[in-house]
Amino acid sequence: MDKHERKPERRSQGRLEPLARRREKKSAEERARVAARLDTPREVRRSLVRRPTVRQDAFGIFAEQFARFMGTAKFLIYMTLFVIIWVLWNLLAPGDFRWDDYPFIFLTLMLSLQASYAAPLILLAQNRQEVRDRVINEQDRQANARAHADMEFLAREVASLRMALGEVATRDFLRSELRNLVEELGEAEDEDTAQRSGDDAS
Repeated sequence: MDKHERKPERRSQGRLEPLARRREKKSAEERARVAARLDTPREVRRSLVRRPTVRQDAFGIFAEQFARFMGTAKFLIYMTLFVIIWVLWNLLAPGDFRWDDYPFIFLTLMLSLQASYAAPLILLAQNRQEVRDRVINEQDRQANARAHADMEFLAREVASLRMALGEVATRDFLRSELRNLVEELGEAEDEDTAQRSGDDAS
């Protein structure tokens, strides 16, 4: 009985193995098809060694401060004094105390190393300044657009007020109307007095 029971299991396992291979093959083909499409993002592979993380903002601030310091006269004076001391020491000091003889190769190496680090830091500071300028220009543009819209609104309001004031009676107009009314009333009173005197005379 056990032998008969084991045979179908082996057969089923034999059938399942090709099915699993087919599924793996299909999934690999689907992955390749999806990877070939441009609108699907690629899977990010995680590296075994973690990359060092740098705070971009802090590093950018350091680069700006360094570039600002390099553009000052103080930095030029310090560098000039450093080079003069270096050259004088290596020319005038006893032979055992010199570390860089006449061609000053080590000094040249240090200055070129400083320049190779200074150039990217200055470029980084310039890039940050460009981004800052772009943000400031965008804010200025939005503020100018708002101010322009406010000016247009105020101009429309002033025009509507002028039109409304044009329909309002002025002081001279009221005076002239009151004079006309007074004259009409005076004429009406004169006519009434004339009629009364005519009636009394008759």
